[in-house]
Amino acid sequence: MARVVVDVMLKPEILDPQGQAVATALPKLGFDGIAAVRQGKRFELELDGDVTEERLAQIRNAAETLLSNPVIEDYTVRVEP
Repeated sequence: MARVVVDVMLKPEILDPQGQAVATALPKLGFDGIAAVRQGKRFELELDGDVTEERLAQIRNAAETLLSNPVIEDYTVRVEP
């Protein structure tokens, strides 16, 4: 069984109020030295069988149409060992 991970993040030019809220809270909790925080989503897909280029293309299509909003988010697809 193979695992493919899709990470979805807001594009750099899009404001991230949740990330900003976390960045503001961290120093108050004693976590210093963190300049910025961006929040995202992670999807782990367990596949039956091998990962092929065709299956990766299907996953990229799912990431583009369902898992992310391509207007405001970027995504990456990677295979975990």
